[in-house]
Formats: sequence, C-alpha cells, structure tokens
Amino acid sequence: MRARPDIPAGTLHRISVTSDILKHNRLGDPSTRDVIVYTPYGHSGDRLPLLVDLVGFTSGGPAHVSWKNFGENVPERLDRLIHDGELPPVVVAFPDCFTRLGGNQYIDSAAMGPWATWLTTDMLQAVESKFGCGGSGKRGLFGKSSGGYGSLVHAMKHADVWSAAACHSGDMAFELCYLPEMPSALRAIQKTGSIEAFVRGYEAGPKYPGSALHDLMTFAMAATYDPDPAPEIFCGIRLPVDLETCELIEERWNTWLSWDPVHMVDTHTDALKSLKALWIDCGDIDQYNLLYGARRFTKKLTDAGVEHIYQEFNDTHSSIDYRLDESLPFLANALMK
Repeated sequence: MRARPDIPAGTLHRISVTSDILKHNRLGDPSTRDVIVYTPYGHSGDRLPLLVDLVGFTSGGPAHVSWKNFGENVPERLDRLIHDGELPPVVVAFPDCFTRLGGNQYIDSAAMGPWATWLTTDMLQAVESKFGCGGSGKRGLFGKSSGGYGSLVHAMKHADVWSAAACHSGDMAFELCYLPEMPSALRAIQKTGSIEAFVRGYEAGPKYPGSALHDLMTFAMAATYDPDPAPEIFCGIRLPVDLETCELIEERWNTWLSWDPVHMVDTHTDALKSLKALWIDCGDIDQYNLLYGARRFTKKLTDAGVEHIYQEFNDTHSSIDYRLDESLPFLANALMK
C-alpha cells in the first residue's frame, strides 16, 4: 500500500554494477552491486539533476525504496514533493554500499574498500550513461548519520564531482560520538576473546543483543579510518586505544581525527565554497552528541564565509526522514540553476 495512492508514482529501475574497483577489499564483500534508480512520473531521467542517497550505518540504499509502515519511503516522498510542486523533477540513485561490518562511511579504505572512488566513477557512470541525468554541475548527494558524514566528506574532497550536499545528523566531533563507545568495544573483545571471534559470532547469529551493534560499528569505524596494513589482522581492525587500559594511542587517534569533518573543514573551505548548495541539520537532543559537532562545523563555515543552511530541530537521531522535505527541494532547486 502506497502512502499516497491518489498521486502518480515514479518508476524504480534496478541496475547491477560490476566493478574491478571493489574487488580486492579485505572484508571479502562482493564487487557487484545493485543500484536502484528513481525516475519521476512522466520522465525518462534525461537532462534531470541527479541526487544520490547515502544511507546510515546498518542499511543499504535499496532499503530506502522498501514499503514503510505509517509513512513514506523515499520514492513515495519524492512522488509527493514533485506532485505538490515543492520539488522539481529529479533522478535519485540508491546504491547498495552495505559491508560485512554493517555499514559504510563512503570513503576510500584499504580494508573496507575504495568506496569514494566507486561512487564517483563506476557507480556514477553507470547511472548517468543509462538515464542521461546529472553531469557536471547537476549532481548532489544527501544522507543521514553515516550517510550525512559521507555527503559532507564527498563535498569537501570531491567537489569536482558533486555540486550540492545535504548532511542530516552526520558523524563529526569524533571524541564525542566515537570515544564513548570504546569501553564497550573492549568488553566485547574480553567476552569473546578477540575482534575476529566477536565479528564471526555476530555473523553466525541467530540473534545478538542490541548493544553488540554499537560494538560492531566501532570495529567498522576502525577499519575505515585507520586500518591495520598487516594482512594477518582480521579485516584490518585495530582500535585507537590500549586494549587493557583504554588509554588513547595518540598516533592512531590522530589518524581518526584527520577524517573528522570538524578538522577537515579547515583545509577544504575552497571546495565547500564552490558548491551550489550545502545543507546541514541536527536534532537538538541527538543521542550520539552529534549536535555539538554540527555546531562546531557550521561555526567554522560561517567564520570562513562558506554559504550554507544550518538548522537545529527538536528531535533525536532517530526517525527523522521528514527532514528530507526541507533539504531535497533546497538541493534540487540549486542544481537546476
């Protein structure tokens, strides 16, 4: 059942992208990935702007097109916004970037795989060549949480590809959102005997406690931001803390921080100034403390003269898809210019 059966629906297309770029990731993840592509009702996609949906941790792009109870999935939201004249027609791609460790930060990693390269080359070329959408100056991306993080990092490091970005409650200020999880990760290692035993036990199921998901996420972040180059290290996972005392290992932690948007922004303001649109928001009671990172980041944007929209709203980190009603028209209208 569609949330709004009274309005015309766009079309969902499934394409498969096989890529040599992803073949040699250390997680053993598949290099052939599905990308679901939305084209608006009455449009083939030709000459329309392209938006790419980067989903949050534990999810994959195709999940955003699935039926949703008591609400809209993203295509239904697009149908409504376009039908009501609030959003110009756009193509939206939903790439499957899920990994063995539960998610993706959408950057190049020697362990997780070269995901930024894949998104900006093979994935993008496959979508644009088939649907005639996007192109220089007409590409944007959006996401929440890990997806919001990915959108910001791509806006900073790949502004030659993307011209607009929206970050909803994205990961930043790593000392506030990641460090508090380290003691729990150490307890998980102590309980199972090793990181490998924990991950394999998680995979084996048939059930796992909810707290274990946060530990898996911590290990995924370690494989993303500072993977161990030694091939014998399981999935390249090494933590930035002493496994006995939880004291910070400064060299490793500094490598993590080099990927923190709050630190990255200092050397990427020119890239951000080149964007047509930059949207950032966060709930004022976000349970992962991301609000404070957003405030730090946007303060630096203001001080550097980077045009952007920043909004705080009264909510947590969870179930905030309704914020897309604000950000998607902002991005799409900018890309139409």
